[in-house]
Amino acid sequence: MSASDPVRNARPVTIVGTGSYLPERVLTNHDLEKMVETSDEWIRTRTGISERHIARDDEASSDMATEAARRAMRNAGVTPEEADLIVVATITPDMFFPNTACFVQDRLGARNAYCMDLSAACSGFLYGMDAARALIAEGSVRTALVIGAEKLSCITDWRDRATCVLFGDGAGAVVMRRADAGRGIMASHMGSDGALAELLNLPGGGSRNPASPATLDRRLHYMKMTGNEVFKHAVRYMCDAGQKALQRCGMTIDDVDWVIPHQANMRIISAIASRLGDCMDKFIVNLDRVGNLSAASVPVCLDEAARGGKLKKGDIVLFVAFGGGFTWGATVMEW
Repeated sequence: MSASDPVRNARPVTIVGTGSYLPERVLTNHDLEKMVETSDEWIRTRTGISERHIARDDEASSDMATEAARRAMRNAGVTPEEADLIVVATITPDMFFPNTACFVQDRLGARNAYCMDLSAACSGFLYGMDAARALIAEGSVRTALVIGAEKLSCITDWRDRATCVLFGDGAGAVVMRRADAGRGIMASHMGSDGALAELLNLPGGGSRNPASPATLDRRLHYMKMTGNEVFKHAVRYMCDAGQKALQRCGMTIDDVDWVIPHQANMRIISAIASRLGDCMDKFIVNLDRVGNLSAASVPVCLDEAARGGKLKKGDIVLFVAFGGGFTWGATVMEW
């Protein structure tokens, strides 16, 4: 487990631009009723989701990541040549290698950036922000592009009604630099527990279960999830991470203006709000329109909130996320 704070006596690091992209195709609960044994009421009652966006067959994670990055850079007023680092958080890379960030670099023309992917499932974007913050704070990077991008539709088992109703596709991005004023990112807390990996994973395709007719027959190339156990741990660890990140900067939930959680399930979000202090009014939620976007969840929600004028200068924002691994994290920043 690890936790991090900004480097002492260094200018704080902040987000200077946001962007997001959602595919055009919308898959509604009523559409799903024609695919599996389910209903709009069942899905909404148990998840809070009404619809999700699904990428085209020829649209990969790098395509969505590139468009979200372009929008973030435009919002920040920076050029591709100014990017020193590109991090793509994803569990649905275009391929094992080269990394997806390299494809994004090429399409953006960000020839001066070095590139890497980061795999931490739904926590990936916060992990990526934490890594970029450290590199910017210590001076080896001036401008970082951190992206969460997922094409979850390609690893979703559309025969499994318990999971296929949850996931969507999309990408969100931020541009990070040292702040000219304000406190920027004030503290983070990250954690993992590999002993619980079997509760949420994608068994096939790696070196443990290489692709073969047998792995295809056993449908090992689709996500597997033990829902009730994931729910319990998600609530516990996101609450714990949020509280620890706040403690590291001498704050409580009362000091927070907005909470942007991983958009996994409305029941999980409501449980976290209750445990943190009956603060549902502080939570920003877009789950009903986009579903669970894994690593893209937090940055897409952040961009929508920023573009919609919900976030004001000086607002204290708490990000919390939880994903397969298990992984979890929280970050506190002044907007």
